[in-house]
Amino acid sequence: MNDTTAGFKCFRREALQRIPLDQVRSQGYNFQIEMAMRCQKAGLTVVEYPIHFSERTRGTSKMTPSIAIEALWRILQLRVLVG
Repeated sequence: MNDTTAGFKCFRREALQRIPLDQVRSQGYNFQIEMAMRCQKAGLTVVEYPIHFSERTRGTSKMTPSIAIEALWRILQLRVLVG
């Protein structure tokens, strides 16, 4: 998977039934990362469709250094919890 935090995702019902959704604890960017890890753990196939993303011309990113550090920490936690 090239972009685990891309916000648009679709899941088949059968795929979601194979993931223990009651164990998902992450929110925000981390939710997307956790779902990708749980899909991989469940042996599910992930298909990516390329999209065109225009660079931001106004406003600012919501990604802050503290969010990035939190995401890295959560990935380490998920490696232990999810495998």
